[in-house]
Amino acid sequence: MKIQELELLSDDIPKTEAFYKQVLGLDILYRDDSSISFNAGATKLTFHSSQNVKPVYHFAFDVPNNKLLEAFSLIESKTEIMYVIRPDKIADFYNWNAKSFYFYDNNGNILEFIARNDLNNAAQNSFDGNSILSVSEIGLVSKNVAEQCDVLFDKYGLTPYSKQPKLPKFIVLGNVTGLFILVEENRDWYPTDKKSKSFWTKVVFNQEGEIRVLEVLE
Repeated sequence: MKIQELELLSDDIPKTEAFYKQVLGLDILYRDDSSISFNAGATKLTFHSSQNVKPVYHFAFDVPNNKLLEAFSLIESKTEIMYVIRPDKIADFYNWNAKSFYFYDNNGNILEFIARNDLNNAAQNSFDGNSILSVSEIGLVSKNVAEQCDVLFDKYGLTPYSKQPKLPKFIVLGNVTGLFILVEENRDWYPTDKKSKSFWTKVVFNQEGEIRVLEVLE
């Protein structure tokens, strides 16, 4: 699975524009009075204007698997990186053969840069915004994770990620190139104490050569 487009809400488009340009170094694909789209590697990342919604999402960007420390240094020079377990700021997901780090954007979204060692995506150039490969994960929140999992299987044929056992309140669907992270409402978003809530989300993804659209209304 590959996430080709991700559409989210933002209560402050101008500050979102500044953050994603200045901190992440993403190029703008489109901008009008009510939305902005960025080039995040293979993914088009769009924010639509909302008012007093205070949306908070959790999503991840893939970076080359030999550039995580370089990406860490660049992001740390521009914004604060979260602790995962003090004193560590880099999470080691050994079951996934991946490492990552986390930080907030201007909206309070929890962003993750993740390097997956199962992928052959090493890069030679110095890390910058153009080094970001894609949005590879998006968190989806529901009151019943098992039911949501069944719906996504029935509609899209999505199956649990082979490296992550299914848990009652946490299920990961997809594969190493793209994942939906299903969590129960009011669960802490790792590695924070922010409670997960569902907000409007639209995902265009490629599943086994077919383009599919998933829209979460709230």
